Amino acid sequence: TGVSEEGWSSSDYLLWMWQSRWYGYCAGALLFALWLTVNTAREKKNAVQLANSTQHKIVKANGYLVEKEQKIYVSGVKIFFGSQTGTAKGFARNLAEDLHALDLIAEVIDLKDYDPEDSLSDECTSKAICVFLLATYTDGLPTENAEWFCKWLEEASTDFRYGQTYLKGMRYAVFGLGNSVYTGHYNTVSKNVDKWLWMLSAARILTRGEGDANVVKSRHGSLEADFGSWKARLLKRLEALVRGEKKACSGKCKKGTCKSKGKGKVLEQSEHHSSEEQLMETSSDAESATGEEADHRSVVDMEDLGNVMNLMRKAKRVPWCEPLGAFTQSLMAHVQLARLYRFSLLPFFFFLSSTGYKLIGSHSGVKLCRWTKSMLRGRGGCYKHTFYGIESHRCMEATPSLACANKCVFCWRHHTNPVGTEWRWKMDPPEIILQEALQNHQNMIKQFRGVPGVRPERFEEGLTAKHCALSLVGEPIMYPEINAFIRLLHRQRISSFLVTNAQFPEEIRSLVPVTQLYVSVDASTKDSLKKIDRPLFKDFWQRFLDSLKALGEKQQRTVYRLTLVKAWNVDELKAYADLISLGQPDFIEVKGVTYCGESSASNLTMANVPWHEEVVHFVRQLADLLPDYDIASEHEHSNCLLIAHRKFNVEGQWWTWIDYERFQEFAQLYEESGGQRTFSAEDYMARTPDWALFGAKERGFDPADTRFQRKNKTKDISGC
Repeated sequence: TGVSEEGWSSSDYLLWMWQSRWYGYCAGALLFALWLTVNTAREKKNAVQLANSTQHKIVKANGYLVEKEQKIYVSGVKIFFGSQTGTAKGFARNLAEDLHALDLIAEVIDLKDYDPEDSLSDECTSKAICVFLLATYTDGLPTENAEWFCKWLEEASTDFRYGQTYLKGMRYAVFGLGNSVYTGHYNTVSKNVDKWLWMLSAARILTRGEGDANVVKSRHGSLEADFGSWKARLLKRLEALVRGEKKACSGKCKKGTCKSKGKGKVLEQSEHHSSEEQLMETSSDAESATGEEADHRSVVDMEDLGNVMNLMRKAKRVPWCEPLGAFTQSLMAHVQLARLYRFSLLPFFFFLSSTGYKLIGSHSGVKLCRWTKSMLRGRGGCYKHTFYGIESHRCMEATPSLACANKCVFCWRHHTNPVGTEWRWKMDPPEIILQEALQNHQNMIKQFRGVPGVRPERFEEGLTAKHCALSLVGEPIMYPEINAFIRLLHRQRISSFLVTNAQFPEEIRSLVPVTQLYVSVDASTKDSLKKIDRPLFKDFWQRFLDSLKALGEKQQRTVYRLTLVKAWNVDELKAYADLISLGQPDFIEVKGVTYCGESSASNLTMANVPWHEEVVHFVRQLADLLPDYDIASEHEHSNCLLIAHRKFNVEGQWWTWIDYERFQEFAQLYEESGGQRTFSAEDYMARTPDWALFGAKERGFDPADTRFQRKNKTKDISGC
């Protein structure tokens, strides 16, 4: 039979396949691409799963606990202890063992080996939880190994250079060891540390715990049991934080107690929270002060003292006054005494004491300068060290008069000192003021014994004051016995640097020779001076001009101090030059204003702080207008430059430093001769070292020291 026409032979199939080969290639390529895509996706998924599994194993092996998203909420726990007899140290080790059982890294740190200035701000970003176990020692003081930490933290909490958010991001918990038998000092240290950390915006993770060695009053029967109970809550809290669960404590609780967001119920409340502690932590200044109250808090005239007393009587009813708590009763006990004085500075003592002042008698004070601390540790001295050769670690900053006649807008004391135009209170003798000032200064230096980084030789030198800066606060020249006070300083071979606000010309004329006499020239016109210094005297401008003329009559070293405030007083060069010709000072210090933080008494902001380059530009322009002056020195850190009279440039070398021994010799001869043996600034000048000169690569930093940059999240606007 024949083959059908529709039948295909093998050659026909081969021919068709050849003609359709491109379709086959495309189909094969599509299938291959599909296979490749599927396999690639599968391999990628397996790789991710393997990486996740590996990461979990690595993290766990290193003691971290990580959520499924691999986000680390807690990197570990640092346990700091302040212990005198070893109890807190034992608790720290016990807690570390329990944390290791939870696969958490735990590091036990002795506070004597920890430098908060160098390291504490690192805890804001380390994701570590900081636990403080702190014993209260004799008279409510910290243990020896915790003294420096507590002192530094207290000062930082009230120091505008650190700011209220310095420790934002840090998480912490505090447990105190004390004995309620000592009712006046029970667990004082832990309360204070908890408060100071909170003031710097650190966040609590748990209510502060208190252990009581008095078994009769102990909440759980013993100190160990109190700690055990608090530790159990801490471990539970840490487990929740490690898992990333939402915090029961917002970190913003102000009474040291943690509240549940749902019910607002206090989860943990210590029975031993003193009323003083709760009042101190109840309200922040910024949130709860009314306008009227804020005014009382920032500036109080001597004439308004009666209003202050009334305000104190309302302390328990007014939120912002609550921090005065127990102080109110003590203050009222002094009211009758104040009437005998006619006026008293007691209302201001609370505010000044809380910021590190050691108050003396009824109107004087002393405080440790930040540059004293810096030079003790070999981290550089202040601008006076660069300009005049003082030893910053041997300088005592003091005042015999806390009161001032101005309310300067840039006052870095936030006007916590009183103001007045005349002496209105009981006067303490100069001998007592100096004796207590030196004793208080020495005691503050002694607190640096054993502090990390302090140079032993400078510590020993610092115990004996060699210089006295009478510029702490207020107007020292208002003190009626200021001349007697200066003579006492010189008899003890202590140099004197006295600052006045140029409102007391007669007192300047009658002043005995001082090592260096300053006047603050904060503005060059009547209107700008009134706006910046806000003087109390109605005839302030004439007093200002007369003070400059009186300064020009002095034979010893004289200085104009100019503070530049951007947008306030930087455009008055010709007027400044006229004022300089009036007083003919030996030196002119020009410094950019220091930002002191927010204050109800001032509207200055960071925008008013000039950059160092702007200060240099101003100084160059001013020097060009002064034929007898030139730029001599610079201290970049303080944003400050020194213009000196050319009589201190001897054969091309600047002699702005001071020969302190020669000054003391001349001062002694002056006193012994009854003022007949006079002397001039050129008699005790010394050569300025090359590193301190303007234009030197050191920019005013002593190469004998080591430059230190604070680990801070904000720009350093610390000034001098």
